[in-house]
Amino acid sequence: MEKKILDRLINDNKNAFYVFDSDKLKERIGFLRKHLPEDVELCYAVKANPFISKELEDIVERFEICSPGEADICCELEIDSSKMVISGVYKTPEVIEEMVRKADFSGIFTAESLTQYRQLCELSERYDQKLTVLLRLTNDSQFGMNDEDIIDIISKRTEYKNIYIKGIQYFSGTQKTSIKRFKRELEQLDKFLIKLHEEYGFDADELEYGTGFPVSYFEGENSDDSELIDGFSELLKNMTYKANIVLELGRSIAACCGTYYTHIVDIKQNKGINYALIDGGMHHIVYFGQHMAMKKPYFSIVGKEINDDDKLWTICGSLCSMNDIVVKQVPLADIEIGDVLCFENTGAYCMTEGISLLLSRDIPGIYIVRNENELYKVRDSFETKNINTPKYERIC
Repeated sequence: MEKKILDRLINDNKNAFYVFDSDKLKERIGFLRKHLPEDVELCYAVKANPFISKELEDIVERFEICSPGEADICCELEIDSSKMVISGVYKTPEVIEEMVRKADFSGIFTAESLTQYRQLCELSERYDQKLTVLLRLTNDSQFGMNDEDIIDIISKRTEYKNIYIKGIQYFSGTQKTSIKRFKRELEQLDKFLIKLHEEYGFDADELEYGTGFPVSYFEGENSDDSELIDGFSELLKNMTYKANIVLELGRSIAACCGTYYTHIVDIKQNKGINYALIDGGMHHIVYFGQHMAMKKPYFSIVGKEINDDDKLWTICGSLCSMNDIVVKQVPLADIEIGDVLCFENTGAYCMTEGISLLLSRDIPGIYIVRNENELYKVRDSFETKNINTPKYERIC
């Protein structure tokens, strides 16, 4: 991003704001394509950051949608339904019915349970619509179905002529750094797909797998994940069952493209500790594991250098909570009220996962930069007092 763009953003925003860099996003997709087998497809999990979905429309094969709200966002952005995977542990029956009865909807549905699968079967018959379905295998959590349930569905698949079971979906967690864990999971999935083929005559055309690739948020962590992804790619190539592989990624795609800017609004010293208070905080910056106060994130002061011999400061947010500590005892330059801090790798979850309504603080504005000097505002900053103010309407 060019300096003149940043200067304008700082001048126009008196409160915290986010910037998402479309060029970095494209670079990340290119990096993944380079290190993954060339026939692997990418599916972006919209929940990681809905604001960059349009930027990804032409460079990923699919979008994982886990709520009616996310579906509405993608429709508003005119993302073709053929690129949508309607997923999520709870699918609102009325919303799913609305999708099914639309003749022009051509997305994929996942079945998280026998109940969801039966609903899809019933709707396909009622509206005489052919539906494509992925069956989600559980990772021993509340998500997905036991292998016995999937086998039961597979064994009776010919009962519903309008249902095309495309394959299996599986996701087991995030921030996964162990190649041994990937190996164990892929071997189990390989065996299961072979079993479905050999014992039930079912040829899965697709395996959608949520990798949970790690993101480096703090100094001292390994920020180069190429070795891990290369090792993972070899595991994919070594699978015996050959299905089309679709990798569902959210954090791994989105994190690198985001920066969060927040202003120092007060400076004080209490009991020998220097505190810098910012107009943002833990309601805007949600790094994985809530480790913000214990580790040092990648951040800088706009226009100033930070040296190791600078005075130590603890940076705290604007919430009336003792937990709102962004980072402890870090060296900062000769800071002043009004200085702007820039936090990196905030492209995933930060803008939606934080406790943004606490204290009725303003919601930050969001910008997207393309080609270094094209600036777009995609969400205004707005007050939350109207959301949190009770409005009495007697209904009985």
